[in-house]
Formats: sequence, structure tokens, C-alpha cells
Amino acid sequence: MSTTPSTAHQPFSAPAPVSLTERRKAETRMEIARAAAALFVQQGLRATRAEDIAQAAGIAPRTFYRYFATKEEAVAPLYAAGAQRWTEAVRTAPAHLTLPQALEHAVHHTLTPGLGVSAASWEWLRTLVRLADTSPALRKVWAEVCQTSEGALAEILVRRAEAAGRAASLTPHLRFAAAVAGAAVRVAVESWAATTTPPTGPDGPAALALRNLRALRTFEWGERGSPGGGGEGPGGGGEGPGGPGSGEACRAR
Repeated sequence: MSTTPSTAHQPFSAPAPVSLTERRKAETRMEIARAAAALFVQQGLRATRAEDIAQAAGIAPRTFYRYFATKEEAVAPLYAAGAQRWTEAVRTAPAHLTLPQALEHAVHHTLTPGLGVSAASWEWLRTLVRLADTSPALRKVWAEVCQTSEGALAEILVRRAEAAGRAASLTPHLRFAAAVAGAAVRVAVESWAATTTPPTGPDGPAALALRNLRALRTFEWGERGSPGGGGEGPGGGGEGPGGPGSGEACRAR
């Protein structure tokens, strides 16, 4: 069976391909990010130097500084990877889903351990999110990644509206909708990270994010028939909360 998604699930324009050079740079950035995260988790942010991260990543300190200005910035690719998975899942959600359903679909496919990210990776994320609460520099990195994700989500909402046959532009309302959706997911992840609850189950990040999105059933998403979008709220036809396809954008704190 082919693992290539059908065109029915990819109705919106995909990101432009990147060059081999850019891919290699991205791989190096991610290797440094993983090394930094491992050290932050093992020995703490304060005890970790940029030189330690460079050594763990197998590069020279001067190479580290070609990619990142500070040790805190080194984990930005890990924060961004999760946010990009979230926005990409919204982009590729089946075209027949209303926007609330597409958001829940994306949550289910990116915040459920074992689908988007392993349970072990979620534990790493928990530590990194907690560290952002204690370090202004790391909090700034987290916030910037979240703001970038929110902008990407807003553009995707425009594309989904256009594909549904509605004239659309990046209006203040669509920007606000992206901010609302992003906040629903961000608050879920941050709330979960502040606990010792496992990433699965009724108090995991996916369950919390779905709960937050369900609280927005009357929000005017900008689709026909809003609230709820298209006359179908999150619990309507298609893939509503709790269904097989039910279901990270964040914003500066």
C-alpha cells in the first residue's frame, strides 16, 4: 500500500522545495539543537555553555556561532519543528473538513504521542517548555517561534478559504482566528508541561488542546454558516471531537 498521501488530502499548495545546501544547513541546525536540548535536560540551562553544545554536536565553537548567536537560540529548531508539524497538518487536512474540524484533525495527528512525536520526545519538550518559564532569553526564543507559526497558520487559513471557493485575503479577522487557534494549542502544551501527567490520556496535550478548541464552538472562524464554520460545528458532520480524525502555533506570553 502506498504511503503517499492522496491529492484529496493535499488540496493546498505545498511549500516550495529547498536546495540541497539549505537542507544540509537545516540538518546541521537540527543536530546542534538536539545536542543543546540534551545538555539542557541533563545538566540544566545555566550549567551549559555554547562551547559544551558545540563539543556535543561535534563542531567547532566558531561553527556554532555561525548558526546561533546564543545557547538559548540553539533549541529554536526543535521548537519550530513542532510548530511546523502543526501548521502542515492543518494545511494537508482533508478539504471537506470545516476549519474547526481541520484544526482538531491537526491536533490529533501532531499532539498524540506515537503519531506526530514519540512519548520520549514529549518528555524532552516538557523540560524545554518549563525552562522557558525560568529563562527570559529562552522564553524569547519560544515566543518568536510561536509568532512565526501563527503567521504561517494565518496564510494557510487563507489558502483553505480560497480552495473552498471563497474569496479570501489576510484580513485582521483571519489573523485573529490564527491567533485564537494557536493560543488554544499553546496553552494546552504549556499547561500539560507544568504537570507530571503523561503525554497520553485525558490530561495529555492532545486532549487539552481538543478541550480548548471545543470551547471555541461559537467563535466566528470566517467560514459560511459561522459560528462553527460551514454550518457544522466541531461536533457536526465529518470528523468532530472524539471521532477517528478529531484532533502547535503559539503566541508570545
